[in-house]
Amino acid sequence: MSENNKTCIEFAVFKVSKENSVRVIELSKAIFSEMNAQQEVITSYQILQKTNNEEEICWHLTWVNAEAAKTTTEKWPSYLSTKEFQSLIGENVYYGHFIDITN
Repeated sequence: MSENNKTCIEFAVFKVSKENSVRVIELSKAIFSEMNAQQEVITSYQILQKTNNEEEICWHLTWVNAEAAKTTTEKWPSYLSTKEFQSLIGENVYYGHFIDITN
């Protein structure tokens, strides 16, 4: 199966101070909506907190395919909520896209 026929999983980990976490979660949801505005490219998401560090938040996104993930994330600066989101993030710890290689 080609890469463009497989869903793509994104993991993005951010350091966020406790006082900014509620707003970061709100902005995360807004960003996902903005990314899906023209067509659904993110089919599901979770916003996770690290079990042993409350100041690490992880996005676990399911994209329709790797190409949608790539082209949508290239537009990151154009989304309305990203500037404020980035201003509240202490550090971008990790970011990556993955596809299932077992099938």
